[in-house]
Amino acid sequence: MNPFEKDVLTTGEVAKICSVASRTVSKWFDSGQLKGYRIPGSKDRRIPVSSLTKFMKNHGIPMDGLMSGATRVLIVDDEEEVVQTLQSILVEQTNYEIRTARSAFAAGIECERFRPHVMLLDIHLAGCDGRGICLTIKHNDDLQITRVIATSGKVTDGQAAQLLHQGFDSALRKPFSVRQVIEAIEGASAVVY
Repeated sequence: MNPFEKDVLTTGEVAKICSVASRTVSKWFDSGQLKGYRIPGSKDRRIPVSSLTKFMKNHGIPMDGLMSGATRVLIVDDEEEVVQTLQSILVEQTNYEIRTARSAFAAGIECERFRPHVMLLDIHLAGCDGRGICLTIKHNDDLQITRVIATSGKVTDGQAAQLLHQGFDSALRKPFSVRQVIEAIEGASAVVY
């Protein structure tokens, strides 16, 4: 979705652009902070692109989401080879915007800056608790749209299923195919709307 091909956006589209939950956009709209209109005979809200641009500038919301509209993916893994391979394959085969982090600290900084739609998180990242990172993201209001996919070369199918009960949106066992990664990203980012 390229926002500049449209004059008016839905709350779901605005949420993706601003990296917030749809309910946050609804609150902005209902409080009068974000100007727009309701579709007659329904509760659906519509926000003109010009109104959104002004709102984003006034509130210091990064404009990069408005520019690309592409799915933002953050790869968090401390294995250099895994990161480089995943990044180059995804850049070649998709239109995702990709960023990488090799530590929990770097992942935190990138989450704040980049507001990813999907995070591919190696749960065995050196010196950190993958589940803890996942829960931190899930409890951060600014990262409500971020879906976390656990990656690991050390889990059984049963343990992978268990990860879903621990807050992860999906799990991938290494080694995985490009198709599996893309399907997992597409599946996770589809839930955003």
